[in-house]
Amino acid sequence: MARLRLGGMEENEEKKVDSPARKLSDVSCDAHAPLVSSYNDRIRPLLDAVDELRRLKVMQEGIQLPTIVVVGDQSSGKSSVLESLAGISLPRGQGICTRVPLIMRLQNLPDRLLQPELHLEFHGKTISTDEAHVSEAINLATDEIAGDGKGISQTPLTLVVKKNGVPDLTMVDLPGITRVPVHGQPQDIYEQISNIIMEYIKPDESIILNVLSATVDFPTCESIRMSQQVDKTGQRTLAVVTKADKAPEGLYEKVTSDDVNIGLGYVCVRNRIGEESYNEARTEEARLFEAHPLLARIDKSMVGIPVLAQRLVHVQAMIISKCLPDIVKKINDKLNANLSELRRMPRHICSVAEAMTTYVQVIGLSKESLKKILMRGEFDEYPDDKEMHCTARLAELLNNYSEQLRKSAVVDGTDGNFLMEEIRVLEETKAMWLPNFVPRSAFLAVLQTKVNKISDTPVELIAKVWNYIEKVVTEVLMHHCENYPQLHSSTRRAAQNVVAKMKDKSTERVLEMVEMEKLTDYTCDPEYMTLWSKLMEKNNVFTEIMNDYSEPTTLDIEGFGEIEVGHLRGFPKDIRDQAFDMKMRISAYWKIVLKRLVDSMALHLLLSIRNLVGRDMELEMVSEVMSPDHGGGIERMLEESPPVSKKRKRLQKSVKLLKDSQKVIAMIMDKIGINAD
Repeated sequence: MARLRLGGMEENEEKKVDSPARKLSDVSCDAHAPLVSSYNDRIRPLLDAVDELRRLKVMQEGIQLPTIVVVGDQSSGKSSVLESLAGISLPRGQGICTRVPLIMRLQNLPDRLLQPELHLEFHGKTISTDEAHVSEAINLATDEIAGDGKGISQTPLTLVVKKNGVPDLTMVDLPGITRVPVHGQPQDIYEQISNIIMEYIKPDESIILNVLSATVDFPTCESIRMSQQVDKTGQRTLAVVTKADKAPEGLYEKVTSDDVNIGLGYVCVRNRIGEESYNEARTEEARLFEAHPLLARIDKSMVGIPVLAQRLVHVQAMIISKCLPDIVKKINDKLNANLSELRRMPRHICSVAEAMTTYVQVIGLSKESLKKILMRGEFDEYPDDKEMHCTARLAELLNNYSEQLRKSAVVDGTDGNFLMEEIRVLEETKAMWLPNFVPRSAFLAVLQTKVNKISDTPVELIAKVWNYIEKVVTEVLMHHCENYPQLHSSTRRAAQNVVAKMKDKSTERVLEMVEMEKLTDYTCDPEYMTLWSKLMEKNNVFTEIMNDYSEPTTLDIEGFGEIEVGHLRGFPKDIRDQAFDMKMRISAYWKIVLKRLVDSMALHLLLSIRNLVGRDMELEMVSEVMSPDHGGGIERMLEESPPVSKKRKRLQKSVKLLKDSQKVIAMIMDKIGINAD
């Protein structure tokens, strides 16, 4: 409701701006009238709210405020315009007079009997002054901010002027643009000034008040070039043309043709001359635009300081009214985000008991994360990091291990050496026993040879698995300890120690498994007899080839392929038969061995991982942090790390600022609501 009334109010004011100016006689007889009407009283709460938000430095939170930014080339007459609006004298002199952003807060005092109030705000302090000494006070404050030389600074200086007859405005006056540094100025003075100006005029919430001298061509002005960079359509640029009395020729054409895209229009003014009072200057200005043969052609809605004041107040009200809802939303969103981030931070630990509780929580969270990714196959905590999808990666390692073992099971003999190893072993293990039995010692000798060939593969797998698990465990532990850098070294050691112990146990277990396969030949798996019987079905075919020299010398056996056997005809039949039988037994039994090596490895790793996560890791972490060699870990948690402390203070400061900003907005909304009622 208040917003609607404000909108109607602005529309009425716009009509006032566009109406013809008052007669010269009216202006002359009312020289002491305020520059704008009581309309100021109705927008004052909005302006106060924005000024208070600016004082709170809410812009440091990335929240832009609606601002009238005054820019202009050096000697364009910026100071004269601001003096006429504020009714005070600003610093004058050669070179750059404004060396810091000057925030001018003007507030009308309706009672003419009240004495003007002026003060400066900078570096967290307030310095009172008066109209006679305000220029000197600004110079002293500027020197304190930017130094005694001619350099500039981005640190703002605020001038508050409460005085009868001034418009309710807040403007930011920026250093005048100069390209050539004078003595004492830095060589990059142009770049420094340009950076400051662009910082202030770039936000969409900024209204650019471009001060142009009537004595120059507008397209050549550097301030025009800068404003066009950020406001190509000119929708938020208002131009004030100074020194109209110095160059009246062609001014009417300049402001009506608008070759430089000034969307909010032009206002032409006459600067105060010499010792004229501000009231005298207004009278002379009105007379100039009324009587001068060239300047009188300019529409009265485009001339005079009163029109400029009215236009600025109107534009200011419009931009504040437009931006306020978005400002409120941004403040609320940023506050909620900071509060959430603050809640996610670990609480500040003040006692050993709290430290121990926190450490137990860290261990608990770490265990739960490891259970999810190492045991249950859940990776919602690391959706995009495939290295942390642990069950899948461990399965890949085991499958590769199984494939390596399977390739080792490829039988020899395709190169013309079929059964030669078996015959050699039988020859070397023969003894005084019945000739039609395969000696067990021969079988074990061949089996041990095959096991020795693959004995490194299980050990290599163990190394790969535990190296991978160490990376995973370390990553998870360090993630949950990231806010406690005091624990990083002990936690990393704990991860390395517990994994090293598990790795040693696994290596010992695997070597034992391999050794068992060398020393014994046992299985209760019926697949062994089934496969052996199937392979032995080729024994008759093999015997026929050996006895019938007219038969081909190749034998096709499942799992072996086409095998050359002609070279075996020269060996005794009993040796050939024993060798063939032993080869088939070894082949059938070797599949059982490989399956056992894979299955036992998988079961062992699953049990080891469960023990690691469920018991061993926690014991190692507690032991490490309480160790006398590396002790004090719990006590060190009481010392918050500098990055965490800095982050906490930053968030707390931001939350306080944003809450204060919320209060400012709430108060102004209450006032608007009361006025609307």
